[in-house]
Amino acid sequence: MPDHAEFIESLEGIAGPKNVLTDDAKTRRFTKGYRYGAGAVLAVVRPRSLVELWRVISLCVASDKIIIMQAANTGLTGGSTPDGDGYDRDVVMINTLLLDKVHLLGDGQQVLCQPGATLYRLEDMLRPLGREPHSVIGSSCIGASVVGGVCNNSGGALVQRGPAYTELSLYAHVTAEGQLELINDLGIALGNNPEEILQRLDDGAFTGQDIQWQGTASDSEYASHIRAVDAETPARFNADPRRLHTASGCAGKIAVFAVRLDTFKSAGPRRMFYIGTNDTSDLSNIRRDILTGFETLPISAEYMHAEAYDIAEKYGKDIFLAIHYLGTRFLPVIYTIKSRVDAFFEKIGRTGFSDRFLQGLSKCFPAHLPPCMTAYRKSYTHYLMLDITAVDAEKMQTHLSGYFAGRDTGAFFECTAVEAKKAQLHRFVAAGAGVRYRVLHADAVEDILALDIALRRNDPAWFETLPDDIAQDVVAKLYYGHFFCHVFHQDYLIRKGADVSAVKSRMLATLDTRRAEYPAEHNVGHVYKAKDNLASFYQGLDPCNVFNPGIGKSTKKKDWQTT
Repeated sequence: MPDHAEFIESLEGIAGPKNVLTDDAKTRRFTKGYRYGAGAVLAVVRPRSLVELWRVISLCVASDKIIIMQAANTGLTGGSTPDGDGYDRDVVMINTLLLDKVHLLGDGQQVLCQPGATLYRLEDMLRPLGREPHSVIGSSCIGASVVGGVCNNSGGALVQRGPAYTELSLYAHVTAEGQLELINDLGIALGNNPEEILQRLDDGAFTGQDIQWQGTASDSEYASHIRAVDAETPARFNADPRRLHTASGCAGKIAVFAVRLDTFKSAGPRRMFYIGTNDTSDLSNIRRDILTGFETLPISAEYMHAEAYDIAEKYGKDIFLAIHYLGTRFLPVIYTIKSRVDAFFEKIGRTGFSDRFLQGLSKCFPAHLPPCMTAYRKSYTHYLMLDITAVDAEKMQTHLSGYFAGRDTGAFFECTAVEAKKAQLHRFVAAGAGVRYRVLHADAVEDILALDIALRRNDPAWFETLPDDIAQDVVAKLYYGHFFCHVFHQDYLIRKGADVSAVKSRMLATLDTRRAEYPAEHNVGHVYKAKDNLASFYQGLDPCNVFNPGIGKSTKKKDWQTT
């Protein structure tokens, strides 16, 4: 029996034949990234328990296989999928979505999440307790996992909380001697033997007496950090050494079995103020006034530019309607069906079939955005959505009224509950809208260049003006982001025939002159080169380069060999 067949048979013996996928049509939804990245694998394995996950990893390490850990595959930089060719060993992808248990600790003050637990599942569990997880908007809408957020420094739309972070985790790594070890840093006594620890965790077989209530399970310093509006450095970015710790920021260089995270008391009733302006200094001034003068920070402060507004309105309409009417729970299923449909039609030479079909279908529905937003789109080019607690609404109303009194550059209005929901959702679908645009305009667009940048907290020139040598290669651009954090997502549709790599190099050079950091919150994936301190962090976690080799444009070879 060939080695591959024997290895596959061993995987099937652990996870069951139905959970070991080798056919290209079945593995496609796992091996092709949501926005970026794709590559071949020997197998995709879906363990049904933490013990099975440990046994699969043990087999892969003993068989000298590369391991790529993946949960929801919602990342934007390809960090949880293979990256083309160039691997010196067989690649096995382990998808953890079946491992979705969540344990509430201390009446929900903290949670213990397995690697497949999703943000929307966690939201549902905490809502009756009047508590919230770290993130409540953004990637939660497409089923992102809790552990994925921790591993990728993700999150941060919520102004008071910053990126997902914890120092309490249970993970496996391969030592410099090639030995697999399980490290329990959860602060929960679960035993000493790996399978005993994992079985007890799977069963929830621990009590309050087993839990140590100490250690760091969130970035408690972020609220004060962001208020430093005159600081010469960004508020947060992927390679920030203050927030790199084992699972946090690991980018898949270890196998994370569970994380322990703080939860937060619900903000209660909320109000949203929608600001439109043609002068970027208006938004800069409002940001400074609130961060330095308000006792309570906003829940979120989301920015959107007019061009992003227009592209999201046209090319994100179907996803907007699906989330608005069906909720977020169905989206993972929809994406699975979409992937399988595309795989079928690609075999007969028709790429992007589902995107074209869905785009056509969206035209059958009436306008989906509120008239108040449409009116502001006609008058203004920059929009800021301030989501605040109801108790701060009167103060915010007074402040904004005073600010815009006598000014003709901008204005604001308070949203109804429905308008607020639609405004947030419109901002969210912008990222996917850029991907849709690329598919439907393949004759004019070479590719999408998606940058995720953190500007200095004191940078007044936050709105970008592209140099002519770059602008000539850009067909369209989408600017949106987390304004109070000075974290921006800037997606560029590059014209057909242009050298995307060369454009990217020029883009990053301009960001370097502005002393910006990148990426800010989506991790380096296979899009960015990891900076020296981040690369050293990865190598320290995984000295044999077993897990997710090639991340941050590093070598894909065993033991970090470069030749």
